Amino acid sequence: MITAERLGKSFKARQSAQSVKAIDAVTFHAADGQVTGLLGPNGAGKSTTLRILATLMKPDTGRAVIDGFDAMADPLAVRRSIGFMPHEAGIYPRLTARENIQYYANLCAVPKATAKLRITELIDMLDMGAFIDRQATGFSQGQKTKVALARALVHQPQTLMLDEPTNGLDVIATRGLRDIIRKLAAQGHCVLFSSHIMQEVAALCDHIAIIAHGTIVMADTVDGIRQQTGSQDLEDAFVVATGGVV
Repeated sequence: MITAERLGKSFKARQSAQSVKAIDAVTFHAADGQVTGLLGPNGAGKSTTLRILATLMKPDTGRAVIDGFDAMADPLAVRRSIGFMPHEAGIYPRLTARENIQYYANLCAVPKATAKLRITELIDMLDMGAFIDRQATGFSQGQKTKVALARALVHQPQTLMLDEPTNGLDVIATRGLRDIIRKLAAQGHCVLFSSHIMQEVAALCDHIAIIAHGTIVMADTVDGIRQQTGSQDLEDAFVVATGGVV
């Protein structure tokens, strides 16, 4: 479960003494057993929000609670509870897919025997058998994404955060990833992912938080957002919710 309360973050602009506000008073909730989409145009603050929730960055203001742990007061507990897949997460090209996953299991202090069993489960879940022992150099984007997702899942986290996970994937790989995300939610996990693709959000999400200009402008189910905006099409609803920011 994720609760974000009035999160704010500013960055100093390059070659300027002025600060740029990346997010401002971001507030939303993501429940266990559901897929929650953080939907917004590029530059809206999606990645900044996810990085704060993953304890990779401290907010200037506000509070985040992940699975009962305060992200600022107890970041290590949060990291043990979450799996985080950042946008365009690189994998180590000189390691095999299995070695990449095992390395992260070691970082998460997963016992060796447990990690071995878990990696076997992930190979089956993500259909990685054909390339699991190949060196990662030359992997397709879909193969890289599967390895990155396996790394995020290897320690069996309760909450999963994915930053634009389908970026660069073909149709078949995208559908496969959607199926995996749905299964994780059905198992009781909290899944939060960011996207700017309407079809992806409409196909996957139980709940949506729309972010624009660095703040949450609307949060509801897909049907609820359509009703609030008076739009049958999610893309039209998004334009209305963001005030025309596309």
